[in-house]
Order: sequence, then C-alpha cells, then structure tokens
Amino acid sequence: MMSIALPLTALLAFTGYTVSVMLKAEQSLIDFGISLMSRPDTAQVVIDLYLLATLAGIWMVKDARSRGQSVWSVLPYLLLTAVFVSIGPLLYLVVRGVRERRKAVEKCSQIL
Repeated sequence: MMSIALPLTALLAFTGYTVSVMLKAEQSLIDFGISLMSRPDTAQVVIDLYLLATLAGIWMVKDARSRGQSVWSVLPYLLLTAVFVSIGPLLYLVVRGVRERRKAVEKCSQIL
C-alpha cells in the first residue's frame, strides 16, 4: 500500500506556492506562457516539462485502467496537468492512495 504523505506534502506545498505566485503575478498565465516560449532557452524547458507531463498523463490513464476505472475518471487530473503540470499527477497519487487505504480498511473490517 502506497503512503500518501510524500505526494500530499508536495501537493499542498506546490499548490500553495502556485496560488501565492498567481495572486501576485503581473501578467496572465497565457501571457506568461507566451513569453516563456518566445526564447529558445526557456522554450526548451517548457517543452521538456510538457513531455514529462504527457508521460505522466499516459501513466495515469494506464494506471486507472489497470485498477478498473474508466479513462473519463482521469480527465480532471489530465486537465490539471495540462495547466499546472505537477498538480494533476500529485493529486492523482493522493486520491489513489486514499482509495487504497479505504479498501484496506474495508477488507480488515470484513475479516473482523
């Protein structure tokens, strides 16, 4: 059974930081993305980040299928990944861990 401590800590810390940065930002998220893609050095980092996000999305879909869930159940995580990259997979790991823990508790209670 996977522990949710690490992904939950990372999710809360990164989401909090993201919210604080977005509240202080002087430009929209779209303008920020356009400015990043306007230079080759920062564009390379963005492309690399989204390649990794694509791999995470593929993993989430395959993982959900292997657990008997529909592809549609992963859609909210994929949308979050498309916008905030790390938040989608981190939230997926937390929710998956909580579900696993609930199933384990249910099994134990059935045994007793």
